[in-house]
Amino acid sequence: MESLTGREKTRLRGLGQRLEPALKLGRTGLTPAFAAELRRRLQADELVKLRFLDVDRHQQAELCAQLAAGSGAAFLGSVGRTALFYLPRAAGGA
Repeated sequence: MESLTGREKTRLRGLGQRLEPALKLGRTGLTPAFAAELRRRLQADELVKLRFLDVDRHQQAELCAQLAAGSGAAFLGSVGRTALFYLPRAAGGA
């Protein structure tokens, strides 16, 4: 995925503020099923917010990096226990 400009990231984070978390990641950790569901949601919605449950701050940062790398999405940032990811639809897609 090509890099987003600061202006694009700011706009997307603003849109993300109005979103409810679509996924919750908790004690079971990062499973293949969770990663697949994140990819599916990103393909459908482009912008996905997720909430971390029972995960400390250091684990959360590591999980965000893993999720971004595994999905090909841009990690736009986190606030508290929520994180925002963006993956634009392919050209000619839905």
